[in-house]
Amino acid sequence: MPNLECRMYEAKYPEVDMAVMIQVKHIADMGAYVSLLEYNNIEGMILFSELSRRRIRSVSSLIKVGRQEPVMVLRVDRDKGYIDLSKRRVSEEDIQACEERYNKSKLVHSIMRHVAETLDLDLEDLYVHVGWPLYRKYGHAFEAFKLIVTDPDSVLDPLTREVKEDGPDGQAVTKAVPAMTPEVKDALVKNIRRRMTPQPLKIRADIEMKCFQFDGVLHIKEAMRKAEAAGSDDCPVKIKLVAPPLYVLTTQTLDKDLTTKQIIGRGHESGGLYILDNQDKGISILTNAIKACTEEIDRHKGKLIVKEAPRAVSERDDKLLAEHMAKLQSANEEVDGDEGSEEEEEEEDTGMGEVDVENSGVGMAD
Repeated sequence: MPNLECRMYEAKYPEVDMAVMIQVKHIADMGAYVSLLEYNNIEGMILFSELSRRRIRSVSSLIKVGRQEPVMVLRVDRDKGYIDLSKRRVSEEDIQACEERYNKSKLVHSIMRHVAETLDLDLEDLYVHVGWPLYRKYGHAFEAFKLIVTDPDSVLDPLTREVKEDGPDGQAVTKAVPAMTPEVKDALVKNIRRRMTPQPLKIRADIEMKCFQFDGVLHIKEAMRKAEAAGSDDCPVKIKLVAPPLYVLTTQTLDKDLTTKQIIGRGHESGGLYILDNQDKGISILTNAIKACTEEIDRHKGKLIVKEAPRAVSERDDKLLAEHMAKLQSANEEVDGDEGSEEEEEEEDTGMGEVDVENSGVGMAD
Protein backbone atom coordinates (compact mmCIF):
# COMPACT_ATOMS: atom_id res chain seq x y z
CA MET A 1 0.00 0.00 0.00
CA PRO A 2 1.31 3.47 -0.87
CA ASN A 3 2.01 5.95 1.92
CA LEU A 4 -0.90 8.41 2.10
CA GLU A 5 0.25 10.24 5.23
CA CYS A 6 2.16 13.48 4.77
CA ARG A 7 2.35 17.00 6.15
CA MET A 8 0.99 19.79 4.00
CA TYR A 9 4.16 21.91 3.93
CA GLU A 10 7.79 21.28 3.12
CA ALA A 11 8.97 22.30 6.61
CA LYS A 12 8.61 19.44 9.07
CA TYR A 13 7.88 21.78 11.99
CA PRO A 14 6.22 25.21 12.18
CA GLU A 15 8.19 28.33 12.98
CA VAL A 16 8.01 30.11 16.35
CA ASP A 17 5.42 32.93 16.45
CA MET A 18 3.48 31.28 13.65
CA ALA A 19 -0.26 30.63 13.95
CA VAL A 20 -1.19 27.01 13.22
CA MET A 21 -4.47 25.09 13.08
CA ILE A 22 -4.86 22.47 15.79
CA GLN A 23 -7.42 19.94 16.98
CA VAL A 24 -7.75 19.20 20.68
CA LYS A 25 -7.17 15.53 21.48
CA HIS A 26 -7.45 15.30 25.26
CA ILE A 27 -7.21 17.37 28.44
CA ALA A 28 -4.50 16.49 31.00
CA ASP A 29 -3.54 17.85 34.44
CA MET A 30 -1.21 20.54 33.08
CA GLY A 31 -2.91 21.42 29.84
CA ALA A 32 -4.36 20.16 26.56
CA TYR A 33 -2.70 17.82 24.08
CA VAL A 34 -3.44 18.74 20.48
CA SER A 35 -2.66 17.65 16.91
CA LEU A 36 -1.19 20.10 14.40
CA LEU A 37 -3.46 19.47 11.42
CA GLU A 38 -1.14 21.01 8.82
CA TYR A 39 1.88 19.00 10.00
CA ASN A 40 0.56 15.45 9.69
CA ASN A 41 -1.02 15.59 13.15
CA ILE A 42 2.22 15.83 15.15
CA GLU A 43 1.56 16.46 18.82
CA GLY A 44 1.70 19.79 20.61
CA MET A 45 0.63 21.05 24.03
CA ILE A 46 -1.20 24.10 25.36
CA LEU A 47 -0.55 24.76 29.03
CA PHE A 48 -3.53 26.01 31.02
CA SER A 49 -1.62 29.26 31.66
CA GLU A 50 -1.66 29.85 27.87
CA LEU A 51 -5.41 29.46 27.43
CA SER A 52 -6.54 32.96 28.32
CA ARG A 53 -5.29 36.35 29.44
CA ARG A 54 -8.06 36.43 32.02
CA ARG A 55 -8.48 34.35 35.13
CA ILE A 56 -9.63 30.86 34.23
CA ARG A 57 -12.80 29.81 35.99
CA SER A 58 -13.73 26.91 33.74
CA VAL A 59 -11.27 25.14 31.44
CA SER A 60 -14.12 23.47 29.56
CA SER A 61 -15.45 26.86 28.49
CA LEU A 62 -12.10 27.71 26.86
CA ILE A 63 -11.06 24.45 25.25
CA LYS A 64 -12.94 21.31 24.27
CA VAL A 65 -11.90 17.95 22.89
CA GLY A 66 -12.45 17.79 19.14
CA ARG A 67 -12.44 21.54 18.58
CA GLN A 68 -10.33 22.95 15.74
CA GLU A 69 -8.87 26.44 16.13
CA PRO A 70 -5.75 28.52 15.43
CA VAL A 71 -3.09 28.89 18.15
CA MET A 72 0.35 30.50 18.35
CA VAL A 73 3.62 28.51 18.36
CA LEU A 74 5.76 29.39 21.40
CA ARG A 75 8.61 26.84 21.30
CA VAL A 76 9.73 24.04 19.01
CA ASP A 77 12.20 21.38 20.17
CA ARG A 78 13.07 19.64 16.91
CA ASP A 79 15.28 17.06 18.64
CA LYS A 80 12.64 15.86 21.08
CA GLY A 81 9.64 16.81 18.94
CA TYR A 82 8.08 19.02 21.62
CA ILE A 83 5.89 21.92 20.48
CA ASP A 84 4.49 24.41 23.00
CA LEU A 85 1.47 26.42 21.89
CA SER A 86 -0.59 29.32 23.16
CA LYS A 87 -4.23 30.23 22.65
CA ARG A 88 -4.14 33.52 24.52
CA ARG A 89 -1.35 35.06 22.40
CA VAL A 90 -2.99 34.60 19.00
CA SER A 91 -4.58 37.80 17.64
CA GLU A 92 -7.71 38.21 15.53
CA GLU A 93 -5.52 38.99 12.51
CA ASP A 94 -3.49 35.82 13.14
CA ILE A 95 -6.69 33.78 13.41
CA GLN A 96 -8.06 35.11 10.14
CA ALA A 97 -4.81 34.55 8.24
CA CYS A 98 -4.38 31.06 9.68
CA GLU A 99 -7.92 30.00 8.82
CA GLU A 100 -7.57 31.24 5.24
CA ARG A 101 -4.21 29.48 4.79
CA TYR A 102 -5.54 26.27 6.33
CA ASN A 103 -8.64 26.22 4.10
CA LYS A 104 -6.41 26.58 1.04
CA SER A 105 -4.00 23.91 2.25
CA LYS A 106 -6.80 21.51 3.16
CA LEU A 107 -8.25 21.70 -0.35
CA VAL A 108 -4.83 21.22 -1.95
CA HIS A 109 -4.12 18.28 0.38
CA SER A 110 -7.45 16.65 -0.41
CA ILE A 111 -6.76 16.81 -4.16
CA MET A 112 -3.18 15.57 -3.79
CA ARG A 113 -4.20 12.70 -1.51
CA HIS A 114 -6.99 11.62 -3.84
CA VAL A 115 -4.62 11.49 -6.82
CA ALA A 116 -2.05 9.52 -4.82
CA GLU A 117 -4.66 7.08 -3.54
CA THR A 118 -6.24 6.57 -6.96
CA LEU A 119 -2.94 5.93 -8.75
CA ASP A 120 -1.17 4.08 -5.88
CA LEU A 121 1.43 6.82 -5.45
CA ASP A 122 3.43 7.83 -2.41
CA LEU A 123 1.83 11.06 -1.23
CA GLU A 124 5.05 12.56 0.10
CA ASP A 125 6.80 11.86 -3.21
CA LEU A 126 3.98 13.68 -5.01
CA TYR A 127 4.42 16.62 -2.65
CA VAL A 128 8.22 16.63 -3.08
CA HIS A 129 8.08 16.85 -6.88
CA VAL A 130 4.77 18.70 -7.45
CA GLY A 131 3.12 20.22 -4.37
CA TRP A 132 6.01 21.83 -2.54
CA PRO A 133 7.68 23.27 -5.69
CA LEU A 134 4.32 24.97 -6.43
CA TYR A 135 4.23 26.31 -2.85
CA ARG A 136 7.71 27.80 -3.36
CA LYS A 137 6.95 29.36 -6.74
CA TYR A 138 3.42 30.66 -6.18
CA GLY A 139 3.43 31.34 -2.44
CA HIS A 140 0.74 28.70 -2.02
CA ALA A 141 -0.11 25.68 -4.18
CA PHE A 142 -3.74 26.80 -4.12
CA GLU A 143 -2.83 29.80 -6.29
CA ALA A 144 -1.13 27.46 -8.77
CA PHE A 145 -4.17 25.15 -8.78
CA LYS A 146 -6.41 28.08 -9.72
CA LEU A 147 -4.23 28.69 -12.78
CA ILE A 148 -4.23 24.98 -13.65
CA VAL A 149 -8.00 25.11 -14.15
CA THR A 150 -7.51 27.10 -17.39
CA ASP A 151 -3.82 26.60 -18.29
CA PRO A 152 -2.33 23.43 -16.80
CA ASP A 153 0.66 23.15 -19.15
CA SER A 154 2.24 26.48 -18.22
CA VAL A 155 2.11 25.57 -14.51
CA LEU A 156 2.95 21.86 -14.54
CA ASP A 157 5.29 21.39 -17.51
CA PRO A 158 8.22 23.34 -15.95
CA LEU A 159 8.24 20.95 -12.97
CA THR A 160 11.00 18.36 -13.19
CA ARG A 161 12.64 15.66 -11.12
CA GLU A 162 16.18 14.30 -11.30
CA VAL A 163 16.85 10.69 -12.17
CA LYS A 164 20.14 8.83 -12.50
CA GLU A 165 20.91 6.88 -15.64
CA ASP A 166 23.95 4.97 -16.90
CA GLY A 167 25.94 7.09 -19.35
CA PRO A 168 27.79 5.91 -22.46
CA ASP A 169 30.92 5.28 -20.40
CA GLY A 170 28.99 3.22 -17.86
CA GLN A 171 29.04 5.91 -15.17
CA ALA A 172 25.79 7.23 -13.62
CA VAL A 173 24.63 10.61 -14.90
CA THR A 174 21.87 12.81 -13.54
CA LYS A 175 19.10 13.73 -15.93
CA ALA A 176 16.08 16.04 -15.52
CA VAL A 177 12.75 14.51 -16.56
CA PRO A 178 9.13 15.69 -16.14
CA ALA A 179 8.03 15.66 -12.52
CA MET A 180 5.09 13.39 -13.30
CA THR A 181 3.92 10.99 -15.95
CA PRO A 182 1.13 12.00 -18.39
CA GLU A 183 -1.22 9.73 -16.42
CA VAL A 184 -0.51 11.50 -13.12
CA LYS A 185 -0.73 14.92 -14.76
CA ASP A 186 -4.08 14.06 -16.34
CA ALA A 187 -5.49 12.80 -13.02
CA LEU A 188 -4.26 15.88 -11.17
CA VAL A 189 -5.72 18.30 -13.72
CA LYS A 190 -9.08 16.49 -13.75
CA ASN A 191 -9.31 16.56 -9.96
CA ILE A 192 -8.36 20.22 -9.78
CA ARG A 193 -10.93 21.17 -12.40
CA ARG A 194 -13.61 19.13 -10.70
CA ARG A 195 -12.95 20.70 -7.32
CA MET A 196 -12.03 24.25 -8.30
CA THR A 197 -14.03 25.19 -11.40
CA PRO A 198 -16.25 28.07 -10.28
CA GLN A 199 -19.95 27.32 -10.08
CA PRO A 200 -22.68 29.81 -10.99
CA LEU A 201 -24.30 31.55 -8.06
CA LYS A 202 -27.95 32.58 -8.23
CA ILE A 203 -29.17 35.70 -6.42
CA ARG A 204 -32.89 36.16 -5.83
CA ALA A 205 -35.29 38.75 -4.41
CA ASP A 206 -39.06 38.50 -3.81
CA ILE A 207 -41.30 41.54 -4.23
CA GLU A 208 -44.97 42.49 -4.31
CA MET A 209 -46.03 45.00 -6.96
CA LYS A 210 -49.47 46.57 -7.45
CA CYS A 211 -50.92 49.33 -9.59
CA PHE A 212 -54.67 50.08 -9.58
CA GLN A 213 -54.50 52.99 -12.02
CA PHE A 214 -55.89 52.91 -15.55
CA ASP A 215 -53.62 50.66 -17.66
CA GLY A 216 -52.07 49.38 -14.42
CA VAL A 217 -50.98 46.13 -16.10
CA LEU A 218 -49.03 48.11 -18.70
CA HIS A 219 -47.36 50.18 -16.00
CA ILE A 220 -46.32 46.99 -14.17
CA LYS A 221 -44.88 45.56 -17.39
CA GLU A 222 -42.90 48.75 -17.96
CA ALA A 223 -41.58 48.59 -14.38
CA MET A 224 -40.50 44.99 -15.05
CA ARG A 225 -38.62 46.13 -18.15
CA LYS A 226 -36.85 48.80 -16.10
CA ALA A 227 -35.79 46.15 -13.59
CA GLU A 228 -34.37 43.88 -16.29
CA ALA A 229 -32.57 46.84 -17.89
CA ALA A 230 -30.61 47.28 -14.63
CA GLY A 231 -28.77 44.03 -15.31
CA SER A 232 -25.48 43.59 -17.14
CA ASP A 233 -23.95 41.06 -19.52
CA ASP A 234 -22.24 39.37 -16.56
CA CYS A 235 -25.29 39.59 -14.30
CA PRO A 236 -28.50 39.64 -16.35
CA VAL A 237 -31.67 40.36 -14.39
CA LYS A 238 -34.90 38.44 -14.95
CA ILE A 239 -38.25 39.10 -13.30
CA LYS A 240 -41.12 36.62 -13.26
CA LEU A 241 -44.68 36.67 -12.01
CA VAL A 242 -45.33 34.02 -9.37
CA ALA A 243 -48.94 34.92 -8.58
CA PRO A 244 -50.35 38.45 -8.43
CA PRO A 245 -49.02 40.52 -6.75
CA LEU A 246 -45.87 38.41 -6.07
CA TYR A 247 -42.87 38.64 -8.41
CA VAL A 248 -39.37 37.12 -8.26
CA LEU A 249 -36.18 38.83 -9.48
CA THR A 250 -33.12 36.69 -10.21
CA THR A 251 -29.60 37.10 -11.51
CA GLN A 252 -26.75 34.66 -11.94
CA THR A 253 -23.08 35.42 -11.45
CA LEU A 254 -19.86 33.60 -12.24
CA ASP A 255 -16.45 34.59 -10.85
CA LYS A 256 -13.10 33.21 -11.93
CA ASP A 257 -11.28 34.51 -8.82
CA LEU A 258 -12.09 32.39 -5.78
CA THR A 259 -11.37 33.06 -2.12
CA THR A 260 -10.98 30.09 0.18
CA LYS A 261 -12.73 31.65 3.13
CA GLN A 262 -15.90 31.24 1.06
CA ILE A 263 -15.35 27.59 0.19
CA ILE A 264 -17.90 25.13 1.50
CA GLY A 265 -16.88 21.49 1.17
CA ARG A 266 -19.48 18.96 0.00
CA GLY A 267 -17.42 16.01 1.21
CA HIS A 268 -13.86 14.78 1.37
CA GLU A 269 -13.68 13.56 -2.23
CA SER A 270 -17.02 14.56 -3.71
CA GLY A 271 -16.12 17.99 -5.01
CA GLY A 272 -16.47 21.50 -3.75
CA LEU A 273 -19.08 24.21 -3.83
CA TYR A 274 -17.85 27.78 -4.08
CA ILE A 275 -19.76 30.78 -2.91
CA LEU A 276 -18.22 33.20 -5.33
CA ASP A 277 -16.40 36.44 -4.71
CA ASN A 278 -18.90 38.51 -6.69
CA GLN A 279 -21.90 37.57 -4.56
CA ASP A 280 -21.93 41.22 -3.46
CA LYS A 281 -21.97 42.28 -7.11
CA GLY A 282 -25.05 40.19 -7.82
CA ILE A 283 -26.83 41.50 -4.74
CA SER A 284 -25.94 45.06 -5.71
CA ILE A 285 -27.35 44.61 -9.22
CA LEU A 286 -30.63 43.17 -7.91
CA THR A 287 -30.86 46.03 -5.40
CA ASN A 288 -30.49 48.53 -8.25
CA ALA A 289 -33.07 46.61 -10.29
CA ILE A 290 -35.59 46.84 -7.42
CA LYS A 291 -34.85 50.57 -7.13
CA ALA A 292 -35.47 51.14 -10.87
CA CYS A 293 -38.64 49.07 -10.68
CA THR A 294 -39.87 51.03 -7.63
CA GLU A 295 -39.23 54.41 -9.24
CA GLU A 296 -41.18 53.43 -12.35
CA ILE A 297 -44.20 52.03 -10.53
CA ASP A 298 -44.24 55.00 -8.12
CA ARG A 299 -44.61 57.34 -11.11
CA HIS A 300 -47.98 55.73 -11.80
CA LYS A 301 -49.08 55.70 -8.16
CA GLY A 302 -48.40 52.00 -7.81
CA LYS A 303 -46.68 50.31 -4.88
CA LEU A 304 -43.74 47.93 -4.53
CA ILE A 305 -42.92 46.04 -1.32
CA VAL A 306 -39.75 44.00 -0.87
CA LYS A 307 -40.80 40.71 0.73
CA GLU A 308 -37.34 39.07 0.63
CA ALA A 309 -34.21 41.16 0.05
CA PRO A 310 -31.62 40.00 -2.54
CA ARG A 311 -29.70 36.98 -1.27
CA ALA A 312 -27.86 33.91 -2.56
CA VAL A 313 -30.13 30.90 -3.05
CA SER A 314 -29.41 27.20 -3.34
CA GLU A 315 -30.57 24.64 -5.89
CA ARG A 316 -33.14 23.50 -3.34
CA ASP A 317 -34.59 27.02 -3.11
CA ASP A 318 -34.89 27.10 -6.89
CA LYS A 319 -36.58 23.72 -6.91
CA LEU A 320 -39.11 24.76 -4.24
CA LEU A 321 -39.94 27.93 -6.20
CA ALA A 322 -40.42 25.96 -9.43
CA GLU A 323 -42.70 23.49 -7.64
CA HIS A 324 -44.73 26.33 -6.14
CA MET A 325 -45.15 28.03 -9.52
CA ALA A 326 -46.15 24.72 -11.11
CA LYS A 327 -48.85 24.22 -8.46
CA LEU A 328 -50.21 27.71 -9.03
CA GLN A 329 -50.26 27.18 -12.78
CA SER A 330 -52.02 23.85 -12.36
CA ALA A 331 -54.62 25.43 -10.07
CA ASN A 332 -55.38 28.10 -12.68
CA GLU A 333 -55.85 25.63 -15.52
CA GLU A 334 -59.27 24.27 -16.29
CA VAL A 335 -59.74 20.72 -15.04
CA ASP A 336 -62.40 18.08 -15.73
CA GLY A 337 -65.54 18.93 -13.83
CA ASP A 338 -65.14 22.68 -14.12
CA GLU A 339 -67.05 22.71 -17.41
CA GLY A 340 -70.78 22.13 -17.33
CA SER A 341 -72.60 19.27 -18.99
CA GLU A 342 -73.68 19.40 -22.63
CA GLU A 343 -77.28 20.08 -21.55
CA GLU A 344 -76.09 22.99 -19.38
CA GLU A 345 -74.04 24.38 -22.25
CA GLU A 346 -76.99 24.05 -24.62
CA GLU A 347 -79.20 25.76 -22.08
CA GLU A 348 -76.71 28.55 -21.71
CA ASP A 349 -76.48 28.91 -25.49
CA THR A 350 -80.27 29.05 -25.98
CA GLY A 351 -80.75 31.43 -23.11
CA MET A 352 -84.49 32.23 -22.74
CA GLY A 353 -85.41 30.51 -25.99
CA GLU A 354 -87.19 32.11 -28.92
CA VAL A 355 -89.47 34.96 -27.96
CA ASP A 356 -92.32 36.19 -30.14
CA VAL A 357 -91.90 39.87 -29.56
CA GLU A 358 -95.02 40.87 -31.52
CA ASN A 359 -97.38 38.55 -29.58
CA SER A 360 -95.66 38.64 -26.26
CA GLY A 361 -97.63 41.45 -24.87
CA VAL A 362 -94.59 43.60 -24.62
CA GLY A 363 -95.45 47.08 -25.67
CA MET A 364 -93.36 48.83 -28.26
CA ALA A 365 -93.06 52.48 -28.78
CA ASP A 366 -94.45 53.87 -31.98
